[in-house]
Amino acid sequence: MHDYIKERTIKIGRCIVETRHTVRTIAKEFGVSKSTVHKDLTERLPEINPDLADQVKHILEYHKSIRHLRGGEATKIKYKKNTGKKREVAVAAQP
Repeated sequence: MHDYIKERTIKIGRCIVETRHTVRTIAKEFGVSKSTVHKDLTERLPEINPDLADQVKHILEYHKSIRHLRGGEATKIKYKKNTGKKREVAVAAQP
């Protein structure tokens, strides 16, 4: 494994432990895909730093346990925005 991958993996691991952000947020922050972040955290980090990997694992399990709530909230916000736009268009279309 290349040194830059090891360094990135450790930085991502520390960042997720400190901030408790989601994989998507971390991926945007580091400029890599969420698949890369997930692979770094689940496959590479246990080989490099098992203690940090254990802390990260608990955070990822927590995020997985509440993902249905996060998704539901995001959908609610999405449709709330779309409903407001439809009402504006309907009001503007009335003579």
